[in-house]
Parts: sequence; structure tokens; C-alpha cells
Amino acid sequence: MAATDLILLVAGIIAIGVLAQLLADRLQIPSIIFYIAAGLVLGPISPYIPLVNGRIIDPASFGDALPAIVGLAVAIIVFEGAFHLKMERIQSAPSAAVQLVTVGAVIALVGTSVAVRFAFDTSWFLALTIGSLLVATGPTVVTPILKVVPVRDRVAAALETEGIVNDVTAAILAVVFFEAVSPETVSNGLVEGFITRLGVGLLFGVLVAAVVFYLLRYVDLSPGDAPRNARLLVLAGALIAYAAANAQASEAGVAAVATAGFLLGNADIPYEEDIEDFKGDITLVVLSFVFIALAALLDLNALRQVGIPGLIVVVAMALVIRPVLVFISTVGDRFTLQERTFMSFVGPRGIIPASVATLFAVELQALGRIEEANIILGTVFLAILLTAVFEGGFARKIAEYLDVIPMRVIIVGGGKVGRSLAERLEDRGENVVIVEERESVVETARNAGFTVHSGDGTDTEVLRSAGAENAKTVVAATGDDDANLLVAQLANSKFDVERVIARANNPDNVEAFEDLGVSTISSAMATAWAIDNQIERPAIAHWMTDVGRVGDVQEIEVTNHDIVDKPVSEVGPMLPDACLIALITRDGETDVPTADFVVERGDMLTLLGRNDSVREGMAFVNSDAS
Repeated sequence: MAATDLILLVAGIIAIGVLAQLLADRLQIPSIIFYIAAGLVLGPISPYIPLVNGRIIDPASFGDALPAIVGLAVAIIVFEGAFHLKMERIQSAPSAAVQLVTVGAVIALVGTSVAVRFAFDTSWFLALTIGSLLVATGPTVVTPILKVVPVRDRVAAALETEGIVNDVTAAILAVVFFEAVSPETVSNGLVEGFITRLGVGLLFGVLVAAVVFYLLRYVDLSPGDAPRNARLLVLAGALIAYAAANAQASEAGVAAVATAGFLLGNADIPYEEDIEDFKGDITLVVLSFVFIALAALLDLNALRQVGIPGLIVVVAMALVIRPVLVFISTVGDRFTLQERTFMSFVGPRGIIPASVATLFAVELQALGRIEEANIILGTVFLAILLTAVFEGGFARKIAEYLDVIPMRVIIVGGGKVGRSLAERLEDRGENVVIVEERESVVETARNAGFTVHSGDGTDTEVLRSAGAENAKTVVAATGDDDANLLVAQLANSKFDVERVIARANNPDNVEAFEDLGVSTISSAMATAWAIDNQIERPAIAHWMTDVGRVGDVQEIEVTNHDIVDKPVSEVGPMLPDACLIALITRDGETDVPTADFVVERGDMLTLLGRNDSVREGMAFVNSDAS
């Protein structure tokens, strides 16, 4: 292909990828579905399109450059995913995160390999090669799902950690087993090969992270261009880590960039937000390009060849092996039954198995081993296609059915009051969207990490697009009482929101608000309450200002039949330590319960205590566990 044609092709793929991302954001569907669809249309499906002469993209389009292009793209994608994996997020689900990448990975490897072995009646080493590739879920497919399904932090942390770590594990294991499959390559032994690659990757990852950290912290990067230079330095470091480690041991580069990304992401480096934004933008472009290109290069004959055996493998992997490994890995942790079920459903395969399988297939085809090449390529891409389409496309519906999406709260008004409230609610795990029309305030709120919908909150369509139809709470927190009243009326009349709260800036308007059935907080009265608490109740006032960091107070409905028809004296010891029942509300009446007060289904319990204890208590009170 001529240079100009290749440039046009690459530019076209990137443009299609950007459009796919915009469409995915608009429709709230994971972008990988559109990437794969675009790739199939540009590749194997294009010959069947009228007026198109053959495949728009074929294996000859990129010549011998494809392995290098895919390798560098994988380096950027894995580095970016690891850079965003913070220790505090891992610590929100420490046991599950560790077990998913150890016990869970072993179950996935063994289970999938057994399924491949008996479905295709092939060698164990070929089965283990495919099984190791399909261990990887990967941040490239999990992260887009989590963007449209805002689950609790502990669920997201476990899935993200699993995706990043298992990407590394899968890539290295696959190469080790593939060397055993291909007698033309040389292996130093399976265990030794794995340890060598992992060790090389860790070594280069640590070295590059240390050098980049030193340069960012202690070297003048030019005051005028320091943020830009920091971004470029980190990008160069990721590519060097990948290339240097790969030069020493094939696929060790994946472990190197994952290690470097994780260390730098958790280090105190300057310009971290600039680096994250820059890396995120590059990753989106690279990800769209690679996914579209690999899907376009897929040979439909490979899918036809695997046929029913391939479907058996994918069904076993998604509906049997995945739930087993998730439920075993999350035993004894803080996940609810619904959250564990959702995690069982979310295990799509992504860029690592796609790219490595393509490279394996090319090598086997060159050796004349067409059947084995088609089994690897067909099975892996069938797994990617089906899991991405079904798990990605239906993830939000499944999450809503299982009720694992935390309460959606819409705050109209992104000023100091709105942002302070959003911070406290998000700290408790709620899903908060701020609606604001002032561009400067929108930018400030977004820079602070909040989800912000730009628009006029008194507009019905703006509220709808912000998610008011699924919101449990709408808070009108602007500095304009007329706007707050209109927002409250719209929330009640148009969206039937469970709870609507309005801020009254002028105390004289409180009575008018409440006459319309709107729960109202007067700014003047709230300030007076706060001052009074500091005077009369300093201990509780100080404790309450630390909600989300030290303690918490939450109200939750009783659904767990284990505590229904039991007195408070029996229910209390069933709750976690440092979690108390402060109030019980029944039929609109709230009181401090005595020890003999019998809890009934549908009661609202107000739990008070340490933050983690209250969260665990809420999960227990509101669960359906027996």
C-alpha cells in the first residue's frame, strides 16, 4: 500500500474511532461495541457491501508494521489503565482484588483450557494457550462498562484491578504456552519462562518509574512548559519500559508498563492531573485504532471453523467458569449477593487476547499450521465479540435489575454549596450528577472530579438528560430561590422523584416552599443550627463534620428477613461493631427504639457509627440473605 493510502487509512480509522466514542457516550453504551462493529464493516463484511471492491482493510494494508503498531498501542493502553489504579481503590476491596488475580485467574485458566481441550479435541498446550489468553478481562473493556454503569467503589476497584493485573498474567502465560505449542521456538520451561518474563518486566518497570519520578520531582522541566514536558516524559517512559523489557524477553513489556504505570500513578508526582488527561486522550485514540484494525483483519473463515465447539467454550467461560471464580474469590468480603452476581456477568475480553492471538495466528500461518491458527484466532475473537456485545450491551440493564447502581442524586447548582454536598454524598458511595449552566462553574466542578451536566436545571429536557428519570433525590441548590422552586416543581411533577429538597436563600420563602410540599433548607437557619451545635454539642458537631472520613449516619429500609419480627435487642448484636440503631421510622412516625421494639419489614432504620461499619450494616439490613 502506498504511503499516502496508508496515511488516509489510518486517519480514517482514527476518525471513525472518535465518532464511535461520541456515539457511545451519547447512547450510554460501551464504546468497544462500536469499535468492533466498525472494524467488521471495514474488513470481513466490506466485500458484501454494494459498490465496495473487496476488503477496505486487509492483512496487507499495514505490511510488516502491524506487530509493532499493536505492541506500542498495548503499551500505552496498559500503562494508562495501571496509572489510574490507585491504592486507595484497591484497599476498598483488598481481599477480592487479590483473590480475583490469583485464585480467580487459576480457575479461569484451568476451566477455559479444559473446555477448549474437550470441545476441539486438541492438544493440552494449544488449549492452555487459548485458556491463558482468555484469562484477561482487561481495562479496555471493563472501564467503558464502568463508565456507563456507575457501581460502588468496591465493585469497580475489584473489576479494574482484575483487568489490569490479569492482562499482564494472560500475556506472559500465553507466550510461555505458545512456545510449547510451536516447536520452532525455544522454551526454557513453563514456570521458568513465566518467572523470567515477569521478573524482567517488574525490573524494567521499577527502573523506568524511578527515573521518571526523579526527573519529574527534582529536575527543572522548564517552568514555562513544565506540564507539557511532564506529559511527554511520562509517555516516553511508558514506551521505553515496554520496548526495553520486550527486547530482553517477549511480552515482558506488558508487565513493565503495568508496573511503571502503577508506581507512578500512586507516587506523589507533579502535574498528575495534566498527565492523566493527556494519557486518557491518547489511550482513547490508540484503543479505537487497534480495536477497529484488529476486528477488520479478522478472517470469517476462522469463526466458521470454530463453530459449535467455539460457542461451547465461550458459553462455558461466561456462564459457568466466570460465576464460579467470582463467587469463590469474593467469599467473606463485603460484596452483596447482587454485586457478586453483577461481577459474574462482567468479564468481557479485550485488547490483550485480541492482539496476542493475532500475532500467534500470523506465526502459525507462516509455518503452515492453518488449523491451529484458526482455532486460536476464531475462539479468541468469538469470545471477544460475544462477551463485548452481550456483556457490554446489557451491563446497565443487568445492573439496574440487580439494583447494584447506587442512588442517583442530581444537584442543580454547582456552586460551593452544591459541590460541598456532592463531595459528601460521593464519599458515601452515591452516584452524583451536578447540573450547572455557568461555564466557569462547570469547568471548576469538572476539574474537581465531579460529573457535571452542562445546562439550565429549570429545563425539563436538561434534567431528563442528566438522569432525572432514574434519580431518587433531586436537590435544588442554586443561589436563586425562584430557580430552586421551579426545579423542585419539575422534579415532583415530571419525574416523580422520591425525594426533592430545595435550598431557600431568603428565610421568608421557606413557608411558600413548604406550602408546595417541597422539603426546604433555609441557608440562614442551617447556619444558625451549625453555630448552635458548636456551642451546645461541640463533640457531635465535630464528629458530624467528618462524615465519610470518621463516622456516618444513614437511613436504610429493612428487607433482610433475618431481622424481621425480631426485637432491637437481638438485631443490634447482628450488626457490625461500631454500628448502632439510632432511630426507627414506621408509617411516617420516627422514634428512638427501646430494646423490646420489634423490627418489621419496610421499617426505615437510621444507623449511626463508623463509616465502614455503617456501610456493612446497610448492606446487611437491606439484603435478602438468609
